[in-house]
Amino acid sequence: MRRGRFRPAGAALAALVLPLLPLTACGRPAVAPATHAAAAGDPAQDADRGRRMPSVVDHVRTDDPVVFLTYDDSAERDPAFAGLVRERRLPVTLFLTDTVAGPAYGDFARLRPFGASLQNHTLDHRSLRGLPYAGQRAEICGQQTKLRSRFGVRAHLFRPPHGTYDTTTLRAAADCGITALVLWRATLDAGGALTYTRGDHRLHPGDIVAVDPDHPTATNLTARTERLLETIEEQGLRVGTLEDYL
Repeated sequence: MRRGRFRPAGAALAALVLPLLPLTACGRPAVAPATHAAAAGDPAQDADRGRRMPSVVDHVRTDDPVVFLTYDDSAERDPAFAGLVRERRLPVTLFLTDTVAGPAYGDFARLRPFGASLQNHTLDHRSLRGLPYAGQRAEICGQQTKLRSRFGVRAHLFRPPHGTYDTTTLRAAADCGITALVLWRATLDAGGALTYTRGDHRLHPGDIVAVDPDHPTATNLTARTERLLETIEEQGLRVGTLEDYL
């Protein structure tokens, strides 16, 4: 099967970044973050410096029957989750914040041979929108340095904390070697239900799913992930490797 290549979705970013959820442990927003003038997935050109800006995506254009599972920190708090990744060789994408995930970096490292991808979620999980360029660059580039020194990883995917960002975020991310800001079209919430930021309420090929890993009222992360995998399989889909498509 020919692997789908990412192409501009052609929708305004505002349509991408309006999660319908209340705040979760990772702080997914209940209102739309600031938007950028570029079309979804269309890297904008910075006229002043000729910079190729990162794409902003919540969905990948592909004909392949795949969806992508992403987690923001704290997944290591459920020990059985690592066993699930190893057993199924799940190609999950883990967005790591140094101050949150740092003590468990060894746990995350042991998941890499089984398909886990380690990507950037800033040093301190600060909301970036509105911060000056220097502050945003320090958060993003600082975590790039951490990931490179601890894992030998040169991350090219970035999830902004709370899903909020602005044009300064895109500039800073580009200067730190980021090629895509990864949001989500579907969220697996603390109760195990899938909710959607836009479009019809079912999974489609290319959807990026954010799994809330750590919440005071959340049911077991491993159990929720297993039920999600059953739903994915029932819909004729499978879990893909996000890095292969972005």
